[in-house]
Amino acid sequence: MWATRCIYRSRRQSIHFRTGLHSTVLHKMQKFVNDPKSCCILQALRAVSTYSISPVQNACWRMDIAAAVNGLGNKAIDDNASQTPHDGKHQEMEAKMKHLNLSFAACGFLGIYHLGAASALYRHGKKLLKVVKAFAGASSGSLIATVLLTVPENIEECTKIIYEFAEDTRKLYFGALTPGYDLMAKLRGCIDSILPPNAHEIAENRLFVSVTSAKNGKNHLLSNFASREDLVKVLLASSFIPLYAGISPVEYKGQKWIDGGLTNGLPILSVGRTITVSPFSGRLDICPQDKGRMDVYAKVAKQDLLLSTTNLVRLHQALFPPGQEKMKSLYQEGYDNAIHFLLKENWFE
Repeated sequence: MWATRCIYRSRRQSIHFRTGLHSTVLHKMQKFVNDPKSCCILQALRAVSTYSISPVQNACWRMDIAAAVNGLGNKAIDDNASQTPHDGKHQEMEAKMKHLNLSFAACGFLGIYHLGAASALYRHGKKLLKVVKAFAGASSGSLIATVLLTVPENIEECTKIIYEFAEDTRKLYFGALTPGYDLMAKLRGCIDSILPPNAHEIAENRLFVSVTSAKNGKNHLLSNFASREDLVKVLLASSFIPLYAGISPVEYKGQKWIDGGLTNGLPILSVGRTITVSPFSGRLDICPQDKGRMDVYAKVAKQDLLLSTTNLVRLHQALFPPGQEKMKSLYQEGYDNAIHFLLKENWFE
């Protein structure tokens, strides 16, 4: 246990955290520090507060601290420490973190940001993509997840289609709400032109699409696709377009579905670590890093988003596509943020 190796005796130390511990553990540690016969953590905490650490190290560090506060810190630590049951928890945690998933948030027309991130992952993160077990997404995020999983070589082609799609929408007087403009047919044409014939076979049990039941408003993650047509229907159902344009919900397997972003805008899968991608600033792996005077977050459709003016502007852009130059800027931002993540997590190649 690397953290407990750095324990030394002291009556009292002021401890400051930058990687939040559970409140119960913190309470125990405060009592632990006030005991003159006990010991406190110093060098390990100093290292964590100074340097960024990987999620695996962070998880292991928290378990070490919890073990120390519960009394293991007063015991001698020798070379046999690796044989303790606690080390088994380390191995279990590391194994869990090796099971990686990739999830793209709901974001409407800001899907262009996702395409920038997907392009960076495809070009410089192939080692990461090889070990990703499952892909997930909501609304437009599910479309990008599908492309990255089934036909990543078509990301650039998909980007051109999105630019054209947004340009056509901007030309209309009432945007996507213009009478007579069949937005769903346009979207379906885009999907059909990109996905390969065997897309449903590749996506089976590896792609999880967030949808909302029109009947009871409950969220579902659909991952079984009997045919390519079934996959296309699920992607159309997950899209924000039916709700946005006043179109009837999409029917699939006897049920009617609407935008999954309403109830679960960022699917987190139950097994392993889910790497999250979003064009909104928040507590996410790949996202814009807004800086403000106060870091106040709100959970919106299961996304922890920063409450900021910039995010409000992004919300408007998600519903009404910005100009061509801004779209290109968003694409580049997604690309750069993904590169930063790959470098930070040692996946870049």
